[in-house]
Amino acid sequence: MNDPIARIRAALKEPIAPSSDYDLNPEVLLPEGRKLREAAVLIPIDLTPDGARLWLTKRSSALKHHPGQVAFPGGKKDESDADLTATALREAEEEIGLPPENVELLGIMPPHETVTGFSATPVVGRVKVPFVPKPEAGEVEEAFSVPLSHALDLENYAVQSRRWRGARRHYYAVPFGPYYIWGATARMLRAMADAASKI
Repeated sequence: MNDPIARIRAALKEPIAPSSDYDLNPEVLLPEGRKLREAAVLIPIDLTPDGARLWLTKRSSALKHHPGQVAFPGGKKDESDADLTATALREAEEEIGLPPENVELLGIMPPHETVTGFSATPVVGRVKVPFVPKPEAGEVEEAFSVPLSHALDLENYAVQSRRWRGARRHYYAVPFGPYYIWGATARMLRAMADAASKI
């Protein structure tokens, strides 16, 4: 399928299992009845002269949680948000200056459980008209894009590991140039790539 947006639309109609930071660590026993905080991220796909690209952020090194890490724009659900799509769109506007009206919703993926206790729902959208990001300095050090084709190529993913809280934890990584895309962000992309590989 040559049309990247049509391929993503079709992929999001495929059965996609919920994902977790623990997917590659089956030995971790999670407590029953644990309470997760609702959150959402936006996976913005921009059709540029160089092809379809995904917007990502590099979080500020001054942040308490995940400083300097690569992430999608997103955050926890506010009481004022109508739903998780509204959360993702609000956060994208706050973090990178992407107006909600400039996003066409393509679909919603199942939630991803993070080690920090969030249930983060990935919302996938197409940027309608050319867009120049305006990173919010307090949260975002840099906004950058990677080719959608890179993120959809399963061969670009590797399983890596590091010690965390006294144990070795495994995770997906899909680096691009100087950017180390790993953890929850890479796991969400891997779920989308797995679905797209069936189209």
